[in-house]
Amino acid sequence: MPKSIKKRLVESVLWSSIEKILVKGSAFIIGIILARLLSPSDYGLIGMLSIFISLSTIFIESGFAKALIQKQNRTEIDFSTTFLFNLGSAIIIYWLFYLIAPWIALFYEAPQLSPLLRVLSLNIIIGSLNIVQRAKLMISMDFKTLAKVNFWGTIIGGIVGIYMAYKNYNVWALVGQNISSTGTMAILFFYYTKWKPTFFFSIQSFKTLFGFGSKLLITGTVATIFNNITTIAIGKLYKSNELGFYTRASQFTEMIAWTINDVLGNVTFPVLSELQNEKDRMLSVYKKSLFYSSLITFPIMILLAILAKPLVIVLLTDKWLPCVPLIQILCLARMLTPLSAINMNLLNAIGRSDLYMKVDLSKLPLECIILAITIPLGIKAIVIGNLIATIICFFINGYYPKKFFNYGGWEQLKDSAKIFLALIFMGGTTYFSLSFFQNHFAQLLIGSLIGGIIYLLCCYMLRIIDFKIIYQKFNN
Repeated sequence: MPKSIKKRLVESVLWSSIEKILVKGSAFIIGIILARLLSPSDYGLIGMLSIFISLSTIFIESGFAKALIQKQNRTEIDFSTTFLFNLGSAIIIYWLFYLIAPWIALFYEAPQLSPLLRVLSLNIIIGSLNIVQRAKLMISMDFKTLAKVNFWGTIIGGIVGIYMAYKNYNVWALVGQNISSTGTMAILFFYYTKWKPTFFFSIQSFKTLFGFGSKLLITGTVATIFNNITTIAIGKLYKSNELGFYTRASQFTEMIAWTINDVLGNVTFPVLSELQNEKDRMLSVYKKSLFYSSLITFPIMILLAILAKPLVIVLLTDKWLPCVPLIQILCLARMLTPLSAINMNLLNAIGRSDLYMKVDLSKLPLECIILAITIPLGIKAIVIGNLIATIICFFINGYYPKKFFNYGGWEQLKDSAKIFLALIFMGGTTYFSLSFFQNHFAQLLIGSLIGGIIYLLCCYMLRIIDFKIIYQKFNN
């Protein structure tokens, strides 16, 4: 890999990591405070609207952003066309949500959902204002500025949410957090990038970007709808507090999995796109992304599963204990999430968004069948079904990497064999050590330390990581 690309990649990973640590760390602390101030039912109400929150995110981070990143000869006209299309689409979608809000409330038999959805959906319009600025920063790999914007958006949104929760605004505190966070980021993106739309819309540019981005947008929209069927079903068939437990368990596990994926995925996608015509170098970056994702994700998720009970009691209090078994099962599922995402990202990097759409849509019937079987059996059964679906989908996602690069799901897991061995030693030692402590804080602290130390020792003894090379690079 040329020094220029390698240097950019290292710097980008560094700043992306800093961003995720700051942003996700802040969001985690804010989430803990809000969870202590609010009730599971409050989270359950927002969970009922999660499909609309997710859909708004799809439009905020639509396929057109990736189309701009993937395109080699992008122009100012392309940026302006993307801005106008996303803004127009966001306004239409907002009014659609506004009109159907009373029917959504009627479906769930929760009248308060109508005003909640109408206000929360403003995020779609606000978020559409910064899609081009975000794409421009990713193209230039300016993750330092991205870190600033996302950090301050999280902090200001958190302050607003905590203040509203303290003043007993209940579920509206979560709405206020979302709106203020998105609004802050929209302002900061304009401030830092200095980019202004020319308000020129090119049909030719739209057709070019639409050819790539529309497939991702359609795929993301359909996948979001199907992925949120679980929360829809739980919200309709079970109590709102049970949906709150499921939502909180999902947030715990997905925060870690998607943080790691964002660090590696957001950084490697521009690099992979740049190397799309150089197969060997692209394969090298791709394999390293998968390896480091496994190296970091696997032990964290295993530790989270083992320490779930003391973690929930210490951070969220006893009222959230029912979400412990859900967290433990979802941890196993989310181990594979970053790997699957990188496999799918590869298809976008080589310009095959059509295959991305084909693979993503092909998994939906399987997920629906598993969900239909498990829904009547309870929330725990639904989560177990999610684990089974995730494992099967991982191998489906690895089909085209196997076809194009001879590096599919089985090959990826084989290369992680030593990591799995280290996990067995780490998991067994950590679980055994918990029996010596009754205090939950002590279990959390000692378990984390023992688990981390044992894992690093295993990595050294099994030669998973060459610490000498890391030491030499650090000193140079």
